[in-house]
Amino acid sequence: MSSPYRDLLSVRGARSFVAAGFVGRMSMSMTGIGIVLLVSAVTGSYGIAGAVAATLSVAYAVGAPLSARLADRYGQRRVLVPLVLVNSAAFALLIASDLVGLAVWTLFPLAALAGATQVSLGAWVRARWSHALRDRPERLQTAFSFESVVDESIFVAGPMIVTALSTGVHPAAGLAVASALTLTGSLALAAQRGTEPPPRPRQEGHHGGVLANPAVRVLVPVFLMLGVVFGAIDISGVAFAEEQGHKAMAGLVLGCYALGSAAAALWYGARAWASPLDRRFRTGLLVLAVMMIPPVLVTDLWTMMIVVFFSGLAISPSVIPGYGLIEQRVPPHQLTEGLALVSTMVGLGVAAGASASGRLVDAYGSSASFLVPLGAAVLAAVVGVAGVRGSGPSITKVTQQ
Repeated sequence: MSSPYRDLLSVRGARSFVAAGFVGRMSMSMTGIGIVLLVSAVTGSYGIAGAVAATLSVAYAVGAPLSARLADRYGQRRVLVPLVLVNSAAFALLIASDLVGLAVWTLFPLAALAGATQVSLGAWVRARWSHALRDRPERLQTAFSFESVVDESIFVAGPMIVTALSTGVHPAAGLAVASALTLTGSLALAAQRGTEPPPRPRQEGHHGGVLANPAVRVLVPVFLMLGVVFGAIDISGVAFAEEQGHKAMAGLVLGCYALGSAAAALWYGARAWASPLDRRFRTGLLVLAVMMIPPVLVTDLWTMMIVVFFSGLAISPSVIPGYGLIEQRVPPHQLTEGLALVSTMVGLGVAAGASASGRLVDAYGSSASFLVPLGAAVLAAVVGVAGVRGSGPSITKVTQQ
């Protein structure tokens, strides 16, 4: 590991909260697949399974920013412990009701409860980095780059783990392990009081949620479109490999994409940047839009692997400065909420992108489906560039109080 990352992990308490966060948020790439595999195995319906998984996703998108707001106001430990206990109970009841054959409708409120109590743990860990590096803010981009690599590794390993457990051990095993990982990592994170950001009650003059911040109103649709890119690439990559007669190599195609993003994150975090953060953000979005063009044109599997690797290189230089802008321009008492909100927007975008590209695959084939990530990347660039430039003084850095 290069020196900037060794130095980063030498920060007091960092290794412990990084490890806890990694374990706790491993489930973010496992839960949806776990639900689909369990419910479809018991009911025989992928339609019902998808609807239950969607219910959890929508509830998570609503609940995660609200729980993050409470964490900002009252402290992470006071909020996380009761939430994760309720979350574990909800998943246990969801699994049990499925296995014992209760009425299908009972799965939906339990999925909603599980989703509403699932926190965006990556945002909570990034908030800890912001607190731990408050005297060395120049190292925060390295921390956010590192967390992007962690996210990439989770999204590579998680689906393989949950699929292996659900198909090779028991249909409920994948979801049960995902819930256990959430419980273990969350409690471990809550126990680390030394690195916990202090509670910050709402300050006078700041009314409403984090969406009152003009910077957040720009970043929310951008991160939603970035999620569409991620979800659409996944579906399009699998469909392309299948059309080429090598469906088993779909994982390798997507792995090349993730590898490109991870490599870019490591490179980005190791550099000392002189250019302003907002300029890097705009540049990253523009490069991403350009790099989404080649996959539409490629007709060969091996060429596609090379192309998506280079497309992946454009992901992290867009995402990392986006998180940096949240940290820079959102008041301290709303930081976790802001980070959680854009993270959940990515999740919603992934679902929307997967759905849209899947429909295009069915109707026109994989080449047409690659137009979804291209269109989303272009829209993200337009909104990001116009929004950041057009917000003027209202999007300037918030003074840290």
